[in-house]
Amino acid sequence: MKYMSICYISFVYLLLMSLLMIFLGFYFILSGKVVFIEWELVTLNSNLVVMTFLFDWMSLMFMGLVLFISSLVILYSEDYMFGDSNLDRFIYLVLLFVMSMMFLIVSPNIISILLGWDGLGLVSYCLVIYYQNVKSYNAGMLTALSNRVGDVALLMSIAWMLNFGSWNYIYYLECMKGEVVMSIIVMFVFLAAMTSSAQIPFSSWLPAAMAAPTPVSALVHSSTLVTAGVYLLIRFSSSFDDNLMVLMFFISGMTMFMAGLGANFEYDLKKIIALSTLSQLGLMMSILSLGFYDLAFFHLMTHALFKALLFMCAGFVIHSMSDSQDIRFMGSLSLQMPMTMSCLMVSNFALCGLPYLAGFYSKDLILEMVSMNYVNVFGFFLFYFSTGLTVCYSFRLFYYVLCGDFNLSSFYFVSEESYNMLNGMMGLMVMVILGGSILGWVLFPTPSCVVLPLYLKMLVIVVCLMGALVGYEMSKCNVGDNLLMLSNLNVSVFMGSMWFMPYIFTYGISLWPMLLGYNYLLVFDSGWNEYFGGQGLYYLFFKMSYVNQWWQYNNLSMFMLLFVMWICVLVFMLFV
Repeated sequence: MKYMSICYISFVYLLLMSLLMIFLGFYFILSGKVVFIEWELVTLNSNLVVMTFLFDWMSLMFMGLVLFISSLVILYSEDYMFGDSNLDRFIYLVLLFVMSMMFLIVSPNIISILLGWDGLGLVSYCLVIYYQNVKSYNAGMLTALSNRVGDVALLMSIAWMLNFGSWNYIYYLECMKGEVVMSIIVMFVFLAAMTSSAQIPFSSWLPAAMAAPTPVSALVHSSTLVTAGVYLLIRFSSSFDDNLMVLMFFISGMTMFMAGLGANFEYDLKKIIALSTLSQLGLMMSILSLGFYDLAFFHLMTHALFKALLFMCAGFVIHSMSDSQDIRFMGSLSLQMPMTMSCLMVSNFALCGLPYLAGFYSKDLILEMVSMNYVNVFGFFLFYFSTGLTVCYSFRLFYYVLCGDFNLSSFYFVSEESYNMLNGMMGLMVMVILGGSILGWVLFPTPSCVVLPLYLKMLVIVVCLMGALVGYEMSKCNVGDNLLMLSNLNVSVFMGSMWFMPYIFTYGISLWPMLLGYNYLLVFDSGWNEYFGGQGLYYLFFKMSYVNQWWQYNNLSMFMLLFVMWICVLVFMLFV
């Protein structure tokens, strides 16, 4: 009952707070209000230390969304983590994680943003290593160290903001636009966002962070850690210069393409969804680089809803199948887990952009605005081909999980008796169905006039249908010597390993310093330093003390001889 009370109290409190924030966000966007709250912490010799909070429609709606998803994730955790002896510690860590995200969202000051950013990084490390095995430790260290690069970038931006006289960046975005100092600050913020949102070349930590418990994955990959960088860039979007926007477009477009390609070669259920998150983050940052910050925020909100539901459904499947995550062991689960599979496919279709679900309103509008905008052939190809890849791996997942035979007899008994998990998923499914239209009507009260020729208007539907067909046909390939992946093993290894990014940017970066340290250990600590350092001195003093001891332990004649020698020396010195 103690653990239930922790989960239920947290669930009710966060849910009420989320509803309050969402209604306040609706009120602020309709009335155009912005509220600054300054809290004077300490005054010392006319120096003020002030904590500033910014409440506008964007921060309030994002906070409401994060709190809503967090409340349902905690309710879901009550059954998912049942029997864990440290459940209260887990819930406290999740609450700390949410609190750090709240701190980051409402801060117009870059120093308080760094505090929230560091809180996210530290607590995410504690959550990723929660299961305490070697894989979790490695994944946690990779996650923490990748995000430390972003910390350094934020510290550098703080140092450059000393030129402005204040760290409240929100005051300088418009008036300092085009200045060299502001361009450097925004470049550092972009570097920090690249590490947090796992853009190339920092992508390898995102699939590795799947070592965390599934409720943590649902929270991290929907609305907290990975979206913090995108949210920060949305805040700084009015100060982007042209060169940065071109660089951001290239990096995020390649990330979107790479993640979509890699997800089609993956068999781990959670890693497929993680690579899907990476692809959608690339989509958010690429549309942001074209200047549509409101569209990027809209997709950020809708993506958080269906991605959290997707992870929660995947966690229920893994939980019911004796902790097996391989989709090749699944099949025909729609007969065994009808409610869970319904939620899974609703969120999957929202990811694909099926009309009238949450993802449709943002993704369709994004692709149509790209078609209207001045984008070259390369960017156009990245957007539409990545959309096709998204539908392709979604239908591949649909085929493996729902269709075919049940592939492993030892998992035969699967049940849906975890009512808290089902309640959490059902609450999110309602928002996945209704949330896109509600957010679309509130954020864009004036309908966007999108004028496109017929072939461009139909291109989104054609690409989605082609992606679904390719994904379905690829999944039906029989395992054998003539399998496409086995006959082109180098290509499939390249695509499936995120273009060798974990090897190059993780092992590649750590290998040479570790080899250098090992050689240093051999040559210095275990070599010459041993001879001339502690061990050498030890052997020297040992031999000297041994000789001295031998000398002193001898018979009386030795002492008489020494006495006579000293008398002779003294007599000689007196006569001289």
